[in-house]
Amino acid sequence: MKILYADLEREWRGGQSQALLTVGGIKQQGQQVDLLAVKNSPLAERAFDSGIKVHQIGRLGMRIQAAGEFRRLIPRGGYDLIHLNEPHALTSAWLAKSHRNVPLLISRRIGFPLKKNPLSRARYAAIERFVASSETVAQSLMDCGITADRISIVNEGVQVPPLFTMEERIKARQYWGIKDDEILFGCVSVFVPEKGQRHLIEALPAVRAVYPGVRLLLAGDGACRESLESLTKQLGQTDAVLFPGFVNQVDQVYAALDAYVFPSEFEGLGTALLVAMAVGLPCISTKRGALREVVDHGRTALVAEPDGREFAAVMLKLIGDKSLQESIGKASRHEIEQRFSAERMVANTIRVYEDVLRKRRTA
Repeated sequence: MKILYADLEREWRGGQSQALLTVGGIKQQGQQVDLLAVKNSPLAERAFDSGIKVHQIGRLGMRIQAAGEFRRLIPRGGYDLIHLNEPHALTSAWLAKSHRNVPLLISRRIGFPLKKNPLSRARYAAIERFVASSETVAQSLMDCGITADRISIVNEGVQVPPLFTMEERIKARQYWGIKDDEILFGCVSVFVPEKGQRHLIEALPAVRAVYPGVRLLLAGDGACRESLESLTKQLGQTDAVLFPGFVNQVDQVYAALDAYVFPSEFEGLGTALLVAMAVGLPCISTKRGALREVVDHGRTALVAEPDGREFAAVMLKLIGDKSLQESIGKASRHEIEQRFSAERMVANTIRVYEDVLRKRRTA
């Protein structure tokens, strides 16, 4: 089986992390896989460094360039199918009429309704299989008229690394300037309204009134950064909140944390939360969107509504109960090993490929 995987995003987000894990895992399973990506994008560079064959297109007019690359690659490459990781790649594959030659699959990680304009309808009609990251996302597709036989659910997955050593933890906390007696909460996510970082900042005054040594590390960047920094200043929490921007070595964030907080108002699954659970951090999360499929309140995480006062109450509860911190950290790591590992995601993705090709041969 030979796969062409395509992702035209220029930035690094959860979807690109999943793309890299998927193509790398497919290759490790003995399948052939190439990647079509934007030149010098983080995904293109990291995939190339990991030994993946990468076909690169320029940043200007990338969808037209990518359509031309699809037209060039399909007749020559001997691909069995094309896996599209995001909408730009779908547009390019559709413009190239790739679906007339090989089946197209597309990953779907958000639960927002599909667009209904004629162009969007035509593009989605070209898709043979939607690969939904969760039951919630799958249901949103069906609500938009996509039939169940065109949808497969493959939960996102993350690597389950060894637990951080005490030495790694000390170095990471020194790197961020965190003292031994300080308690560090953190979140890794793009700064957009639905990720809800403002709820964490709003929670801080109440938490620090009881535990003055609490600090918050918000790793990421995006449209809301200025407003989040302004809110931090307005609430008098400038000394407590770190805004490091986009972090390349994200392990340095997780290694430094005492607990992970995820105030998202909607999630297709929540890769950053899965990573935090995989490294054994006690987590506080909402149950919005597909997060209800991931977290089990009191066992694998504590749950709060996306609201400053709610998060403050749960953060205080977690700080005051060491045994709860330990039990949640252990249970969450086990949950990832059993349900959300990268190996499981890759195996399920390959099963979807095999099912698509088998049904196409039968038809």
